[in-house]
Amino acid sequence: MSRLFLSILCTVFLLSRPAIAQEEVVWVQIEAQSSLSQANTVIRDYASRLEDVNGFALGGGWYGIALGPYTREDAETVLRGYRRDGLIPRDSYIAFSSSFRSQFWPVGANLLNARLDPVEAAPNTPSVEIPEASVPVVAEVVVPDESPREARASEARLSRDEKKELQIWLQWAGFYNSAIDGSFGRGTRASMSAWQAANNHETTGVLTTAQRAELQGQYNAVLNGLDLQAFTSLEAGIEMLVPMGVVSKSSAEYPFVSFAPTGDIDAQVVLISQEGDQSTLFGLYDIMQTLELVPLEGPRERRKNDFVLVGEDATRISHTEVSLKNGEIKGFTLVWPAGDEERRRRVLSEMRKSFTRIDGVMDPAIGAEALQDLDLLSGLEIRRPKLSRSGFYINDKGTVVTTAEVVGSCQRITLDGEIDAELVGVNEQLGVAVLRPASGLAPMAVASFAETTPRLKSEIAVAGYSFEGVLGAPTVTYGTLADLRGLQGEKELTRLALAPLPGDAGGPVFDAGGSVVGMLLPAPAGTNRQLPPDVSFAASGSVIRAILNDEGIETDGKLANGNIAPEDLTTLAGEVTVLVSCW
Repeated sequence: MSRLFLSILCTVFLLSRPAIAQEEVVWVQIEAQSSLSQANTVIRDYASRLEDVNGFALGGGWYGIALGPYTREDAETVLRGYRRDGLIPRDSYIAFSSSFRSQFWPVGANLLNARLDPVEAAPNTPSVEIPEASVPVVAEVVVPDESPREARASEARLSRDEKKELQIWLQWAGFYNSAIDGSFGRGTRASMSAWQAANNHETTGVLTTAQRAELQGQYNAVLNGLDLQAFTSLEAGIEMLVPMGVVSKSSAEYPFVSFAPTGDIDAQVVLISQEGDQSTLFGLYDIMQTLELVPLEGPRERRKNDFVLVGEDATRISHTEVSLKNGEIKGFTLVWPAGDEERRRRVLSEMRKSFTRIDGVMDPAIGAEALQDLDLLSGLEIRRPKLSRSGFYINDKGTVVTTAEVVGSCQRITLDGEIDAELVGVNEQLGVAVLRPASGLAPMAVASFAETTPRLKSEIAVAGYSFEGVLGAPTVTYGTLADLRGLQGEKELTRLALAPLPGDAGGPVFDAGGSVVGMLLPAPAGTNRQLPPDVSFAASGSVIRAILNDEGIETDGKLANGNIAPEDLTTLAGEVTVLVSCW
């Protein structure tokens, strides 16, 4: 007898068997309480964590809590799984409907007369015509889908993690909303039936191997075109899945291996690898937040041996996670366009699951020959503020006076590029803003305001970050006090004969004795008149002190006490002046 003939004969036998009788309903009883009120309290807790929770009167003033209804096979699976995971008491057991009286939970439910349709029952199948053995037949062999009994057998071979995955797929498809626990109870069975009905399959409540593959295909369809490939970086000592359909390796420069976008999806991947300890890890945590690929807004969490950075803005979401193990710091960053959240979460999940440490970390010499650029850190672009101007400390708490120009529309304001600052108040009319550091700050020196009116035509000096922080220290520009008022007689302004740069705005104006007589204002905007380049204006020191006084902020005053040497004025300016940045 031919092998093909035997195969067909066995298939006919299996598919033509009569359906078995309905299975007896069983339950997993997990607890009993001696009062209805206590039973209701306990059952609500179970219902928040488990599916298929029911409550029944047991008689004699006792009330039982049970999971079900199940077939005997499902009940034993649930009992073993929940016991193993510590979700139900160790003395839980399988019970029968005859043990229960009326149902009190859920309110209005009555499952005691429930019957479970046999999942093994197969539909009537047409007869199969068997070709004569003497006649050679060339035909496409179609593997029949599994019967419900075969589906149960293949399902039983799934590991617990594979069962959890199946629940995740059902949850993603919108058919399952309970715990991902790998235990197939009534809720999971109902979700399988609902998925089968929605996809034109017989609703047995048990997915066949082919149906599981179909569901997995639906779940993974969102990844089509991304070409997730296992990428091994021997230089970084990292192996993981990378969406090579949208990025390609662009550079390797210690401690980063970078992947740049190749098409319409503006994605980036960075592998991170270096030797170090906890202080190195914490330093990397700070450095990563200075990079353009990590937007300012988003949750950040740093723990003893790892950190996670999430940055979000209007165009992208960046996720970085790094950990320290055995003196090796390794991790990755994924940057993905905003608005494509489902694909981003799926790609991130696959990358995280596949991330594997292999031997070695990046050699610090890797990328040493790369072109050096002040705007790059190891090949990655450093974040630059939208605007930087100058300011000056006016008390030992680190309170800063600056120009209102620098504090508008900022997600974040910093002092000297690192210290977060909060806006205390703004005088829009004069263009003066007051800031305070978000955390404790002790400046090296604070400004002292002149107690007397400065002399006309006297020498003055403006301290400021003329080049918006590029030089790392303030520049002192000398000029003269041209007038004690503005061009139209404004008493709150002084006019200076001085040619500053935009970054100098907000900086202190010193007299020859080192006292502050005002704050440099930005060049006038919105006027058709073109002023000479050496005409500048400052907010009067006395008016600034009045504004601070209204905010309850005290300032130091200083009487004229002779001139100080230019080098001493430069030192004072460097200690008092601060870079104010808007991000």
